[in-house]
Amino acid sequence: MDRDDEEAQERAAAVTEVAARLRSRGITVTGAERPDDLADLLSAVERFEATVEAHGGDLMVDDLRSSRPDDSHFVVPRRGAGETVRAYIARIDDAAARLRRHPSHPD
Repeated sequence: MDRDDEEAQERAAAVTEVAARLRSRGITVTGAERPDDLADLLSAVERFEATVEAHGGDLMVDDLRSSRPDDSHFVVPRRGAGETVRAYIARIDDAAARLRRHPSHPD
């Protein structure tokens, strides 16, 4: 196997891992996203989660897969059908900005 093939396999493995991490959080990933977009989406979700934790949210309960989150403000927005990754990232960032103004939950 030459160096290019090895790098392509490493990139494919990284994309698969990022997509799995997003899906494990309940984020819709179609498989048509560009690798850079997936990485940016994961970063946006992680920023949102950090904001949730800073405000006393519980990521185990305040989750897209939860039927009864403690606070719906602490749940990352659901990706719309056909929504581009860039538009979705913008909505996640907007939700994080609104969350910073939302009252914190006591520990």
